[in-house]
Amino acid sequence: MQLSTNILSFLKNLDLNISLPDHVEVMNPFKEKSTFAICKKFYQQYYNDNNPRRLILGINPGRFGGGITGIPFTDPIHLKNICGIENSLQKKKELSAVFIYEMIAAFGGAEKFYGEFYISSTSPLGFIKHNKNMNYYDDKKLEESLKDFIIECINLQLKFGMKTDIAYCFGEGKNFLYLEKLNKEQKFFGQIIPLPHPRFIMQYKLKKKQEYIDYYIRYLQSDVLSG
Repeated sequence: MQLSTNILSFLKNLDLNISLPDHVEVMNPFKEKSTFAICKKFYQQYYNDNNPRRLILGINPGRFGGGITGIPFTDPIHLKNICGIENSLQKKKELSAVFIYEMIAAFGGAEKFYGEFYISSTSPLGFIKHNKNMNYYDDKKLEESLKDFIIECINLQLKFGMKTDIAYCFGEGKNFLYLEKLNKEQKFFGQIIPLPHPRFIMQYKLKKKQEYIDYYIRYLQSDVLSG
């Protein structure tokens, strides 16, 4: 079975059956037919094979990127201009997507990058509180309630044929600490390498953006060359 088929089946069946903290809502873009159609085009375009990839885990989707396109770190503008996938979504840039697609261009382009890596998130579903993005670790009860869901999601995605020697984590802080602790318990990967989160770079280190792109490329290309 091709990787795209496994990914799309995984996304289509994502469901979160837990009690949520007050005022917290789940974002599940994969329930929208138009969004799922976009996902289908994207994953069939870049993952229509059986080649193993390395997994990159973000935090959870945000409402202006993966939360509306269904594709991690991909906003409607990059979806159209870089991936060539037409969409009727509001053409609004998302900071993390800007960094990621500049990095992907430096890596050699979308086809080359997605041929080596598969981006997901610690929680593949996102969260909103008072109409603002929320990270899974921002509420301790939510974080604890999500543990079984997160473990199940990672295990399911590893069964797609992911390489497990190395995984990458977007975020050097709480997301990395959470995944490190979980990895010691579950033994998903031989090693998790943290990379500075794209949003942190774009908000606080914009003048050094190229240095961070180079930093990403050094890690990612060296591991591709090492197999």
